[in-house]
Amino acid sequence: MRRPAFALLAASATLAVVAQPITTAAQSRRADPAVQTMSYGSDAAQVLDYWPGATPDAPLVAFVHGGGWKRGDKNMMRGSDKLEHWQGLGYAVASINYRLVPDHTVEQQGADVASAVAFLKAQAPTLRFDGNRIALIGHSAGAHLVALVGTDPQYFRAAGLAMNDVVGVVPLDGAGYNVPDQVGENARLMGDTYEQAFGTDPVRQHALSPTLHTAAPNAPAFLILHVQRDDAERQSNELAERLRSAGTPATVQGFGGRGLRGHMQINRDMGDPDYPATPVVDAFLARVFD
Repeated sequence: MRRPAFALLAASATLAVVAQPITTAAQSRRADPAVQTMSYGSDAAQVLDYWPGATPDAPLVAFVHGGGWKRGDKNMMRGSDKLEHWQGLGYAVASINYRLVPDHTVEQQGADVASAVAFLKAQAPTLRFDGNRIALIGHSAGAHLVALVGTDPQYFRAAGLAMNDVVGVVPLDGAGYNVPDQVGENARLMGDTYEQAFGTDPVRQHALSPTLHTAAPNAPAFLILHVQRDDAERQSNELAERLRSAGTPATVQGFGGRGLRGHMQINRDMGDPDYPATPVVDAFLARVFD
């Protein structure tokens, strides 16, 4: 039941950081005895929350929050339908923070996601989950970031990973997969947000576009979901077509909900068994974790 509610970093620098609990006053007020908060880097924003699975060999769902690349927080996972549902399936769950623009770059955000995955994989024996079964899920800007590290090998390579160190990638209602196209499409409504994140240099925009990096190697499988937003639907289909052309399995599926309300709903209601996208993600995870 629902409750209320970027230059790349060297992997050696990130993985050298020892996991250490971090507790804030706000987090203490909503204490969760199961959660562990750990640093995967030296910056205060390079932290993640981890909830153990039902067994020591449980798969891991690693979630990357949205927020226009400039806001959002890992604490959005706490008390959510997603967390309760994935834990109910026996999965371990991680919620990843990353450094935000304008103080940092989207390139650094991609590096943060990759470094967090590398940290989790290295800590798998201690955290007691199966480090060979990690799936990445992200919403909105987080959808762009998981798609970016799942298509452009430089991010995982810098973190000491291979593309098959995750078993699948699930972007939820992203629309920044082809940045130059999206900047032109959304100049009136979201132009400032995209310019702040991606700048105006077409070369840089191209470099940060998952759709334009789909030549192999890619992460092993993609499930790309969107709501009824024209840009999200178009860009999701283009990303999937490019992935399939490169030999990477990719499925696209659309769900009800329009505009900002639908965009928020796919994140907020994911994990609610009555929300139609929940069983679709469940089936994908069951398949890639098998």
